[in-house]
Amino acid sequence: MENNMLDDQDFLVASISQLSISSNSSQPVVARFRPEWLQFDLDSDSNNLVRFELRNSKLFKLGPSQSVCVSEASEVNKEKNYSRGITIQFINEEESRAFHCAFEQRKKDVTVQGSFLPNGTVLSKSKFEDKIEASSAKMYFHYYGQLLHQQNMMQDYVRTGTYYAAVMENRADFVDRVVVDVGAGSGILSLFAAQAGAKHVYAVEASDMAEYARKLVAGNPLLRQKITVVKGKVEEVELPEKADILISEPMGTLLINERMLESYIIARDRFLIPNGKMFPGLGRIHMAPFSDEYLYTEIANKALFWQQQNYYGVNLTPLHSAAFQGYFSQPVVDAFDPRLLVALAVSHEINFMSSKEEELYEIDIPLRFIASVGTRIHGLACWFDVLFDGSTVQRWLTTAPGAPTTHWYQLRCVLSQPIYVMPGQEITGRLRMVAHKAQSYTLDLILSAKMWGPGAEQGGILQTSSGKFDLKEPYYRMSQPQAYPMAQEQTPQQLLQTQDLPTLSQDEEGSDLLQ
Repeated sequence: MENNMLDDQDFLVASISQLSISSNSSQPVVARFRPEWLQFDLDSDSNNLVRFELRNSKLFKLGPSQSVCVSEASEVNKEKNYSRGITIQFINEEESRAFHCAFEQRKKDVTVQGSFLPNGTVLSKSKFEDKIEASSAKMYFHYYGQLLHQQNMMQDYVRTGTYYAAVMENRADFVDRVVVDVGAGSGILSLFAAQAGAKHVYAVEASDMAEYARKLVAGNPLLRQKITVVKGKVEEVELPEKADILISEPMGTLLINERMLESYIIARDRFLIPNGKMFPGLGRIHMAPFSDEYLYTEIANKALFWQQQNYYGVNLTPLHSAAFQGYFSQPVVDAFDPRLLVALAVSHEINFMSSKEEELYEIDIPLRFIASVGTRIHGLACWFDVLFDGSTVQRWLTTAPGAPTTHWYQLRCVLSQPIYVMPGQEITGRLRMVAHKAQSYTLDLILSAKMWGPGAEQGGILQTSSGKFDLKEPYYRMSQPQAYPMAQEQTPQQLLQTQDLPTLSQDEEGSDLLQ
């Protein structure tokens, strides 16, 4: 494809021969995709062209670089007839592959954009449209269609560097393999896969960022022949071959926000060969109770505005309770000091290789902790990590507190009513996450302090607190970790033992953090 000469949906074909017209062209031909047509310009004369209506056409492979396109004429005795066609000789196999991708996608776009099929049958919505509000999807794809947001993610050196290392350290998984990049964005992961020796990479991207990805790929001549950018949703696009490996960055806040994990799993079911690999292939959500008087006071004080009894002569206090609860319904996204944790973390695992899409619609996690100190618990802190299980090297990407901060930060659900615990006291509860159509989740959290000391064996709950949070509407606090006085004799490493990545000891961290 001559990206520097033709637009993004034009292809330079070596030659075509018409099956239904007694003429033959041996000169290079331009194949152009129009909104509802596939057009072949036989020469510079604009009148000498052949058009096929995409809705009624079929494309068949005759060989690695030769295909035939036929146009449907009518139906006779319920059998389709084709009135004309052309054989297409492509310049090379890569050009053939890219053309077939563009043809299938354009044909699907034409069919889906219309409300009815030619015979009047009403089209059903795609799986994506069935579960996601149109307004949410529009904003989502608009957001990721902007370069400034792609830059923000690419400049997260923990994220981008870990992906690069995971790919390059596991070249054996990519050499001469077909790769599908799910939600390719700028195409940076596709370029990594091509650098690692992939046979071919299909970069699937639904937003307008696909056009930028094409430009970025075209600007890297040593790699561009290996990459085909396919614009569309993974739920809808068609690819000419199966993938040996999927690569994607489907993680949102708390791993599951934006519901792209579901698309990643759908791509697995649609495109990945049996026993193929996924980068990443596993995700874990980690949770632990925390104590943070500063944060609790900060949120509670936001509602003080509504305690005014004479605001220009108006009493605002009737709305104070609603405002107070409203501020506490926002999960807090920031980076916090791991010494705020007051118990060992528990984990919930999502295996991308085997999980079903429907299992992500509702995630119910039982919680059980043993308090390490006596304090007020203000809520539940959460973070995640993902595993690149390569044939050569296993590599984790973590967003844990105390680790280098990423653009995901960490997330905390702050309860409007803290609970009091003593050292060794058992804390139980549940975190229930229910997906909604705004591409996010509603979080229901309940934490309880059980009886302790004499009579504890009889069970029973001393105090319970609960809250409902909308993951779609967080409070982006995003402050850098602060040094807090350490309660009792506990270390961040003791409370983060679920992490597989090595962490520095308190002595190795130096004295700066403790000052």
